[in-house]
Amino acid sequence: MSATLRFLGAAGTVTGSRHLLESGASRLLMDCGLFQGLKELRLRNWARFPVPAPSIQAVLLSHAHIDHSGFLPRLGKEGFTGPIYCTRGTADLLKIMLPDAAHLQEEEAEFANRHHTSKHDPALPLFTADDAARVLRLVRPVGFNGSFSPSAGVTARFLNSGHIVGAGLIEVRIDGRVVVFSGDLGRYGVPIMRDPDPVPAADVLLVESTYGNRLHPADDHHDKLASAVARAAVQRGWLLIPAFAVGRSQEILYDLRELEDAGRIPSLPIYLDSPMAIQATAIYAGHPEEHDEDLARVEASGARPFGPKGLRISRTVEDSKRLNDTDGPGIIIAGSGMATGGRILHHFLRRLPEPQTTVLFVGYQAAGTRGRLLKDGARALKMFGQDVPVRATIMVSDSYSAHADQAEIMRWLGGFTQPPGATYIVHGEPDAASALQALIAARPGWRVEVARDGQLVSLG
Repeated sequence: MSATLRFLGAAGTVTGSRHLLESGASRLLMDCGLFQGLKELRLRNWARFPVPAPSIQAVLLSHAHIDHSGFLPRLGKEGFTGPIYCTRGTADLLKIMLPDAAHLQEEEAEFANRHHTSKHDPALPLFTADDAARVLRLVRPVGFNGSFSPSAGVTARFLNSGHIVGAGLIEVRIDGRVVVFSGDLGRYGVPIMRDPDPVPAADVLLVESTYGNRLHPADDHHDKLASAVARAAVQRGWLLIPAFAVGRSQEILYDLRELEDAGRIPSLPIYLDSPMAIQATAIYAGHPEEHDEDLARVEASGARPFGPKGLRISRTVEDSKRLNDTDGPGIIIAGSGMATGGRILHHFLRRLPEPQTTVLFVGYQAAGTRGRLLKDGARALKMFGQDVPVRATIMVSDSYSAHADQAEIMRWLGGFTQPPGATYIVHGEPDAASALQALIAARPGWRVEVARDGQLVSLG
């Protein structure tokens, strides 16, 4: 019996990345992500895993973002005890991201119980801090390009994907077949991260399609950020930047420093109001082997790449609350990036009704999230049981996406010396996945289809 591949998530959607590889006694899971966004997706997190968790021999983790790693504590709760292979950068990030995800789960359950907002009595967290701590003990870091064996007769390695620190393409050799999973592909020629590594060959390829139907703006990626800062300064209001703690927050800090140095923006107080982003910034600084030439040059000059002049750190809840009574102008960078939770919601509650407030979204906003609602023009948001009017000016910059756009995905695919035997498109909403499929299918010899949720394919 030949090896098989089953798509258990991120098929028809951009969240819940989970792909199951099986051959004989080997059962391996590539990624173990949480579903996010729409309620019907989030409810899937509560369903028992489609195969018994103890039967999974190992997890191969492309990177630390929660839609790729966040189900790990729940998998452990269901009985998984095997090794979790990832790069060293990913291992460092997991130490802060999984406990934080557990804290949010516990916090939401506690809030629901206190305010009786759940139909369950008592409301329980999806997983706890103890579950996160238990699964972190299973993490086995490996270096980029180093071969390892997650199961008898199977070898694997990670190559750099250029997405965030530690992010890797996964290459697995199983039953004489080469399976390559792109994970999340990064971009070419942007600061901080190196370009994605090329891959010459695969029998089966899984490629992400988050921006499979779009091109990132060709303008200077600093322009929208500078414009948002200028509005905050003129209005003497707050610029709120919902930003993913890992990757996006560091890019914003890097660019604010560059804009200050170039004299393009005034030096305003900048509050990094995210304990995870504070820790992640230190991790980014601690992995110079993944830095691109631009970042290396800044470091060599003695400057702090992620340290604009006005930077202030808000470590505690009390630090964050004090901003409620602080007059602008100023800048707050806080999670979560899609406004699904975190400290940014408390700033939204306080500042969205104020016309002098500016909100700048700097990342992908999945369907069903508050970020998507604001991006699409919502004039009110439901938060903490309240209807919050939106009088703030909402701005969006797609230049900050850490995902390759359509042209960059095609550029990476151009690194294959021959077409893969089969290509499956994952991690994209239907329109994006379909557009990318059509483009790839136009290439001579490429067999490509959009992966379907639950689909089982033979690798033989």
